[in-house]
Amino acid sequence: MTTAAAAASGEVTGGEVAGAALTGDGLHREYGRGTAAVRALRGVSVAFAPGTFTAVMGPSGSGKTTLLHCLAGMDRPTRGTVRWGGTEVSRLPERRLAQLRRTRVGFVFQAFNLMPAMTVAQNVELPGRLAGARPDGAQVREALARVGLSGRERHRPGQLSGGQQQRVAIARALVARPAVLFADEPTGALDRATGHDVLDLLRSGVDLDGRTCVMVTHDPVAAGYADRVLLLADGLLVDELDRPTAAQVGERLSRLGG
Repeated sequence: MTTAAAAASGEVTGGEVAGAALTGDGLHREYGRGTAAVRALRGVSVAFAPGTFTAVMGPSGSGKTTLLHCLAGMDRPTRGTVRWGGTEVSRLPERRLAQLRRTRVGFVFQAFNLMPAMTVAQNVELPGRLAGARPDGAQVREALARVGLSGRERHRPGQLSGGQQQRVAIARALVARPAVLFADEPTGALDRATGHDVLDLLRSGVDLDGRTCVMVTHDPVAAGYADRVLLLADGLLVDELDRPTAAQVGERLSRLGG
């Protein structure tokens, strides 16, 4: 079945793929009940190979952020399954899911989500502390060095620029060396030049470390850093572009009303 035909049927195939770093199979997500129910996802199946960078795009309300949250274990699909490697996580008890989430995946938010009263180093250590692990100073310094913030360990977020704060957030997401990194509009609050620096960091993690990155973005230029772009509309996966240019992404989005 072609992508377009599968999308028209409401069930895109190909969620379970041997060796995939991450899969979502037949994902449905509904909010509310009865006639007031909102169907944010309607049978989306996707697979992400290790060491690849995927951008997820679509018009407002298309379900892209809901898909990211379901894949990252931050939301539960109403139906369907999510697997991180060979581990099915969509039905795990919350405590077990939280433990896995802190070690297997990382998440970067548009709003940085740093603790203002903590130092840069303490912010990077925070996921490990929440998991009950003793902070590894060398590992924290290495993560900060990777994002170009050596020597800023004792600074507080308010002493940093927006781009530097996002670098701290990336270091925090990477300190546990996760196999998969999720990014939700990571450049949305940054100027163009700083956004490019952040995208270069995400891209290098894929190319140098073999990490899998899944990024929601509205920006065709940001999507141009990805190996492929998944396009959603009305809760369905409707198209896929391989190594597209920003112009190709923009043209396809305009046809979807994005």
